[in-house]
Amino acid sequence: MAKELPERQRKVLDCIQEYVSDRGFPPTVREIGDAIGVNSTSLVSYYLKRLEERGHITREPSMSRAIQLNTPSQGEDVSVTVNDRDLISIPVHGVIAAGEPIMAESLEASAETVEINRALFGRDISGLFALKVQGTSMIDALINDGDTVVLKHQDRVENGQMAAIWLDDEGETTLKKVYYEGKQVRLQPANPTMPPIYASANNVRVQGKVVLVIRQLG
Repeated sequence: MAKELPERQRKVLDCIQEYVSDRGFPPTVREIGDAIGVNSTSLVSYYLKRLEERGHITREPSMSRAIQLNTPSQGEDVSVTVNDRDLISIPVHGVIAAGEPIMAESLEASAETVEINRALFGRDISGLFALKVQGTSMIDALINDGDTVVLKHQDRVENGQMAAIWLDDEGETTLKKVYYEGKQVRLQPANPTMPPIYASANNVRVQGKVVLVIRQLG
């Protein structure tokens, strides 16, 4: 129960619940610190880690606003009403593998879209697209089979960032964390049972960086 938490952890959890109820998406670490009067982001991260250990939240520390509540506010479901003008429709471009790479035909654009609150992306909402995830290679990054990832078109990411990758020679695509290692690129799964994929840097094409994960519940 939230009321049994230490005071600071309870304030952090209350802050997340109120923020999600008001805006429809979670706060950043800095926004939590501002709300509870804590200047240290490391200290806020510590409180989040303890809440995660207690099962109140799940999160992906390497991604902004990647906090998911596991406990609804005051024993009720968290529901948010969003005006149509606050929503953007993002096209779903098919399926991407979180496992072994899959053939490119699965990335054909479809008529399906997902509607997301535009506030999640700030002012720049250009170049956004979505892909449905197939496989379990990214489960430790809180991405499961059947989830949807929203990406932003770009052809380069920083080391450790998650991206949709096109492998030229194989004509295949995969979802992995990217690490540039000299003349090769390591495509790292977030699943300890699966090995990384190594590819020539000339064979790797970044299609977009993951900016949001939509969980498939049930």
